[in-house]
Amino acid sequence: MISLKEAVIVEGRYDKIKLSSIIDTPIIETNGFRIFNDKQKQLLIRQIASKRGILIMTDSDSAGFVIRNFLRGVVPENELRHAYIPQLEGKEKRKSEQSKEGFLGVEGVSDEVIVEAIRKSGATIIGEEEKKRSSEITKSDLFELGLSGRENSKLLRERLLKELNMPSYLTTNAMLSALNCLYSFEELKSYLNNITV
Repeated sequence: MISLKEAVIVEGRYDKIKLSSIIDTPIIETNGFRIFNDKQKQLLIRQIASKRGILIMTDSDSAGFVIRNFLRGVVPENELRHAYIPQLEGKEKRKSEQSKEGFLGVEGVSDEVIVEAIRKSGATIIGEEEKKRSSEITKSDLFELGLSGRENSKLLRERLLKELNMPSYLTTNAMLSALNCLYSFEELKSYLNNITV
């Protein structure tokens, strides 16, 4: 079990049950899309974020990204961390069939995947030294590498996201945020060398 400084936001109760056996920190449920109209919970999340920070860990489907993006508007950017789980096809054990998009949610991925996502998010793991990236990826880097502002940029981004098992519908800004949580500039260049457009 790892202890975090930040509180963790998840979508539902099964996600909370899963994480409570892996991490020691407050875990708050959004109850799915109910968070959009729940002003009291939004206020609670803002208060917690100002005291200890928030780590968002939603499913890697479109609903998870809608909730993640909504929370970006609730909590100041400097109080947020993002843990991204990869898009892995499969079905949770408790469900009779796959989700609409066919990907495992937070509750369905392995403990190792969750811990790795937390480590790469930049969250503060109590008792471990903070690990710094060798170089942060910038918007100009994305342009230089052909991932934005070029004729085939969209196709290259789609292929990169697929190669990295990241959600296919990330915007360029969300992709940049996720890349900085997971990879150095050098690692990104290395992945791009294996992709053709």
